[in-house]
Amino acid sequence: MIVPRSASRADCSLICRHREEMFRSAGESEVDLAAMAEPYRTWQDAQLECGTYSGFVAEADGQPVGSVGLMEIDWPPHPLHPEISKRGYVLNLYVEPEWRGRGIARQLMTCAEDVFRARGLTYAVLNATGQGRPLYEQAGWTGTAQMGKALTLE
Repeated sequence: MIVPRSASRADCSLICRHREEMFRSAGESEVDLAAMAEPYRTWQDAQLECGTYSGFVAEADGQPVGSVGLMEIDWPPHPLHPEISKRGYVLNLYVEPEWRGRGIARQLMTCAEDVFRARGLTYAVLNATGQGRPLYEQAGWTGTAQMGKALTLE
């Protein structure tokens, strides 16, 4: 039986490992992953401590098999949420490879959406990998017009 529980600061190493594996499976370079590891761990620990990052860990027989992160982000009122100046943000959804295909990711996403609803948030965003996109689309998530650009510092 898979049991989701709230993530805590004690889960920082697990969350960091899951995030790294998520990016690795999406094809990110080992050089970039190594460069990100320590700055992300520092950031993650601080966010868990102050509560701006929350989430869930899915466990099977007391062992973690997946996790997801949640944040509320300030965002100006928008046609998709005209009266609310925040959005939910889902990040770091990961399920261990041997546990995939059992509905764990779907269960974690349901937990995330329930938390956002309980907080009064009416819109949420995420960045989908190619592997995760079908799951999100089946759950009613749609693509947006958002774009990004890496900026160099001079």
